[in-house]
Amino acid sequence: MAENIEQTLREGRTHAVIDEHRAQARIAVIGAGSWGRNLVRNFSQLGALRTVCDSKEAKLKSCRANFPEAICTESIDDVLSDPEVNGVVVATPAKSHYEITKKVLAAGRHVFVEKPLALRIDEAEELVRLAGDNNRILMVGHVLRYHPALNKLKQLIDAGELGKIQYVYSNRLNIGKIRDEENILWSFAPHDISVILYLLNEQPSSLSAIGGTYLQKGIADVTLTTMDFPSGVQCHIFVSWLHPYKEQKLVVVGDRKMAVFDDLTTEKLFLYPHTIEWQNRAPIAHKADAEVVSVQMEEPLRIECHHFIECIENGWIPYTDGHEGLNVLKFLFAAQNSLNNNGLKVTFDRQRSYGSLRKDVYVHPTATVPDNARIGKGSKIWHNSQVQPGARIGEDCVIGHNCLVCSKAVLGNGVKLESNIDVWDLVTLEDYVFVGPSAVFTNDLTPRAKYPKRLYPEYGQWLPTLVREGSSIGANATIICGVTIGRWAFIAAGAVVRDDVPDHAVVAGVPAKIIGWMCKCGNKLTLDDNRAVCTRCSRTYTKTEKRGVEPS
Repeated sequence: MAENIEQTLREGRTHAVIDEHRAQARIAVIGAGSWGRNLVRNFSQLGALRTVCDSKEAKLKSCRANFPEAICTESIDDVLSDPEVNGVVVATPAKSHYEITKKVLAAGRHVFVEKPLALRIDEAEELVRLAGDNNRILMVGHVLRYHPALNKLKQLIDAGELGKIQYVYSNRLNIGKIRDEENILWSFAPHDISVILYLLNEQPSSLSAIGGTYLQKGIADVTLTTMDFPSGVQCHIFVSWLHPYKEQKLVVVGDRKMAVFDDLTTEKLFLYPHTIEWQNRAPIAHKADAEVVSVQMEEPLRIECHHFIECIENGWIPYTDGHEGLNVLKFLFAAQNSLNNNGLKVTFDRQRSYGSLRKDVYVHPTATVPDNARIGKGSKIWHNSQVQPGARIGEDCVIGHNCLVCSKAVLGNGVKLESNIDVWDLVTLEDYVFVGPSAVFTNDLTPRAKYPKRLYPEYGQWLPTLVREGSSIGANATIICGVTIGRWAFIAAGAVVRDDVPDHAVVAGVPAKIIGWMCKCGNKLTLDDNRAVCTRCSRTYTKTEKRGVEPS
């Protein structure tokens, strides 16, 4: 995989979002406690562990014995003074997350911080701003987002296998470690909130929470949170550390099938094709046997750790970036507010202000735009379009109706998408790219429905596509992944582009071939002895061997 990354960088086809020279990830883990040890183990197995930092010598002694390749230190300053460390994992108690993460970001390192991102919203917002200002990756440890079974469940929901989703509930119960620095809501529920928002791709319109305090004054041991969504879906999240046995289940009820994710069984995901019939105006349930959904399992934490490494080495935005962590934190605070007020119902305005992330941006009421999509001022998102979490859209862009911009897509300033366009992961459109109606991008050269690349990386990788500044892509054109379209190029309607296109070239046909050259202003050029003067704007050009036509 490393060779493919290096080749991509050499060819200039990366969809990078961190604009710097990237190097192999070298990770320091701060905090080697009960959960930190698992992070240390995984980064060691992935060959990326550089340093372990903990204030307790006993933990460092254990790490020296089990991970002899790692530098062990009690000092965070030692970690940040090491030029080899470019990524830091924060696995300390929650109350220290803000201060340590702020210090690491200020030192110019990428950060993976365990949940919650912070214990105050203003602190979390400061960390997100600091990561953006310093051009650093900020990733939050919502490990269930990386669980293969839950990602499979997401695919089934999106494919309509369950039908219309009606109800979701999760149980995260145990009799085990009881914390005094945070209550059960903050300890267990962040995972469930993150997963439910991911599965539904929707923000709640209201929530309420009730609970009980039995062991320590002021620290809830059991909570039940209810979330209502604009689509009519209702969710319940039941968390407790006063339960006689461990249970980690998520149930999704659709009008066609029900799905059960059970993390404590060998087979993790089940479908129940139960049906409801009405007889004599009364509902009658007809039960059916469970269907086991085949899932290729891998430790979710290992996938999460590997994703952090990939983000550093490729410049990707994490699936669970700082914006996603901040979004979950806002709903945690709302639940805590409800809990403090005996189950008070907290409502959210669907058209609420999105603060600095949505300043001077128009989003049509039928469009779906999550809080952690990055959209520049002056941009417009029109009817029935969807922007996925983490997507980057520049200033003064126009996203026409029925478009999709995926999480790892990057759009520069002034990009215009007409109708019915899907900009998939790894597609980068630089400034002022125009894409005509129903044009098609791809990111998988050898797609198989049974073996998606995200779950089966051994079967190949997605390929990035780069469309350089000012290029125009005609209606119904198809851009095969892995190509670079040069600056101010022009792709004719219906063309199928499978090779790189030089700057200012006009290509047409299936497969697309160069049929001429075009000025920056959109006027056709006529070459005379490899030189041309635009008859409209008087710009001059020279044809070169390597890059096609260039301004002279």
